[in-house]
Amino acid sequence: MSYLSLLKKEKNMEYDTLINNGLLISMAQGLPVVEDGAVLIKDGVIKACGKANEFFGVNVKNRIHADRKIIMPGLINCHTHLPMSMFRGLADDLPLDVWLNDHIFPAEAKHVNPESVEKWSRHSCIEMLLSGTTTCCDGYFHEERVAKAVMESGIRAVTGQGVIDFPAPGVADPKENVREAIGFVKRFKDASPRLSPSIFCHSPYTCSKETLIKAKKAAVDLGVLFQIHVAETRNEINLVQGLGKLSVIKYLDSIGILDEKTLLVHSVWIDDSDIDVIKKSRASVVHCPESNMKLASGIAPVPKLIEKGVPVGLGTDGCASNNDHDLFAEMDTAAKLHKVALLDPCVMDARTTLKMATIKGAKAIGLDHITGSIEKGKSADIVLVDMDKPHVTPMYDPFSTLVYSSKASDVSLVMVDGKVLVQEGKIL
Repeated sequence: MSYLSLLKKEKNMEYDTLINNGLLISMAQGLPVVEDGAVLIKDGVIKACGKANEFFGVNVKNRIHADRKIIMPGLINCHTHLPMSMFRGLADDLPLDVWLNDHIFPAEAKHVNPESVEKWSRHSCIEMLLSGTTTCCDGYFHEERVAKAVMESGIRAVTGQGVIDFPAPGVADPKENVREAIGFVKRFKDASPRLSPSIFCHSPYTCSKETLIKAKKAAVDLGVLFQIHVAETRNEINLVQGLGKLSVIKYLDSIGILDEKTLLVHSVWIDDSDIDVIKKSRASVVHCPESNMKLASGIAPVPKLIEKGVPVGLGTDGCASNNDHDLFAEMDTAAKLHKVALLDPCVMDARTTLKMATIKGAKAIGLDHITGSIEKGKSADIVLVDMDKPHVTPMYDPFSTLVYSSKASDVSLVMVDGKVLVQEGKIL
């Protein structure tokens, strides 16, 4: 709806912010591009968007000029372990089992505590905001301190309390793992409109069948997202007990884990029949290409998943296995990885990839009614990307420029819920 249409209904209304004179890429249906675009905001909500000349005369408190900038939705990082930025670069160039068992698990046992979790979660939030990410989906331990850092930072987040059948930070007795997760969700369900608590089971090989069923039932009863690492490595099928002849995906489906509120992280080692199961269950998938590449886990069949209509979001994973939260770099990697893997330069085109990092990512974590695109009624989670730089000039196609040329450092302004959190490339 344009401002001209609004004016007839809301005469003399004073709005909070008008972003104008930028190249508007809303990521709405059809992926329209509006030159000299504008977005009108009040009370943290998008009231209208369209051509800037439709908004002359609007009564507004704050005007943000977006000349030579792209106006776009904030990016959605669908899989993070925010506190693990404390382990960035700790153990690189190692196999996954050695990396986890000999380095990460011992480091977590020694260094993970409520204070370190909060400190490094705040650090990760700053890193994401500076690089244009306005929403993330996290899973870790001491998640109440992650939630505290998230709420203070201003970012939007799904925060999942970790469940694992071993003594874990904050949960010394594994028998209490699901109870602790339930308690976390109840404590934070109404803590902030920007925070969505969830339950995060680490994996099918670190959680028993009983734990998985119990945790999923709790998530269903509480109406929250259920997250789980799945089919990340070729050897995972040999680590999960009770599979029989089932694949990991079919095993999870057989015990009632898969539904529209299940987020399957990685999903690398799956076949066509697994994809059919995922599609039928309406579960979503998160693709973490840089983490999977670095740990030599493999390449997820993302083009097939997308072709089947499975919602697929993009994630960085934790900084211990990536080593950053840069979704611009992740988009570039994702698009190129599948082209070379399939020897097809046409797969994972720029528009498809950008959707994964915005509206499709929002859908994967259940927030597409709130964020992921610039549309009337959605939260004003918006970023401005500077196009007045040599490495993005000339710009023939803004989607290609964003995916293949733009950098995180090109983000000049970030707002969440209409509140400016980054301005001129600096955190506020």
